[in-house]
Amino acid sequence: MPIKPCPRCKDKMLTPTSYKTDEIDVCQACGGLWFEKDEVNRMINELHEDVPDSQYTDHFGKHLGDSELNCPDCHQSLQRYHLLADYHAEIDHCHACDGSWIDRSELRGVQQSPALQSALATLNEKINWKTYLFQFLSQMPVEYNLKPRIRPVVNWTLLLLNALIFALYYFDEQSFIWTFQHLAAVPSQVLAGEHAWTLLTCIFLHGSLLHLAGNLYFLYVVGDNLEDALGHKRYLGLYLLCGLAASVVGALVRSGSDIPSVGASGAIAGLFGMYLMWFRHASLTFMFVIFQKKLSAVWFFAIWVAFNILGMALGDTEVDYGAHLGGFATGLLIGWWLKDKVLAANPMISLLNQQETVIRR
Repeated sequence: MPIKPCPRCKDKMLTPTSYKTDEIDVCQACGGLWFEKDEVNRMINELHEDVPDSQYTDHFGKHLGDSELNCPDCHQSLQRYHLLADYHAEIDHCHACDGSWIDRSELRGVQQSPALQSALATLNEKINWKTYLFQFLSQMPVEYNLKPRIRPVVNWTLLLLNALIFALYYFDEQSFIWTFQHLAAVPSQVLAGEHAWTLLTCIFLHGSLLHLAGNLYFLYVVGDNLEDALGHKRYLGLYLLCGLAASVVGALVRSGSDIPSVGASGAIAGLFGMYLMWFRHASLTFMFVIFQKKLSAVWFFAIWVAFNILGMALGDTEVDYGAHLGGFATGLLIGWWLKDKVLAANPMISLLNQQETVIRR
């Protein structure tokens, strides 16, 4: 078999390398790979046994014209394509030989292209009348994100536990009073060194059905993806850590207050921070009066932060804005600290965070 020149390096030769039952050509200098006819399809089909066999070229996006690279087999000019309509990594393909040149940085996107295409179809789904009606009636956002790979059993448990605890005290006046006296966090008492445990127990209490429903809905929306990315134990630990940090910040902000603080919103705000750092490709719908719009996680949570800052500035004492912002800041720090590890452990999340990804909102 003749030695082939590297299309990228020009003066380097490709090295034949075995990949399962195929032999592909690799440039030792730039790391690029030359796949002859059908070799890419076999690689993809071996990695995705649940996906029907198809030609990966059938899913190419826009044709970008002639490439500056030449085919190492027939030496004709390669043609440039976007890998997918909504994933703009550029692939160089030979119409004559049906071979493909894939740069090292593009390989993972090609390998995961069936899953990537499916994920982008979900992310780029248009708003419909069902989502509009749901948000109009509930005023709660609709999420467009990846489906979790694992069952979010910890998140389900947290949802159930919060609802169960609420049911145990809310409908009996004596139980309600006792619970808030012993388990709600009162800033003046906590900062005086009394009832320190309430900094944690307060995140499992709620003051009304509406308060509970709102918090549980947001926990349901963002929690499953975060548990999927982190794993069960780490997710639970970080949820509790964010809740504790939120309670501390809330107590410091309202240091002289005797009004008890309750609610999971500080812990959930921490989840918001991590969600923002790792799922920037996700969309959440926002409704202004009757107008619904898909927003990026960045814009959605920027609006949420602005409302909290405004509420704090106006002196609203019914909501613990300090706990919200404290939890959110904690989540952002955790998200930044763990980002590389999370993306390395979750290839699809990493791919969707690339600049080649096109999210339509």
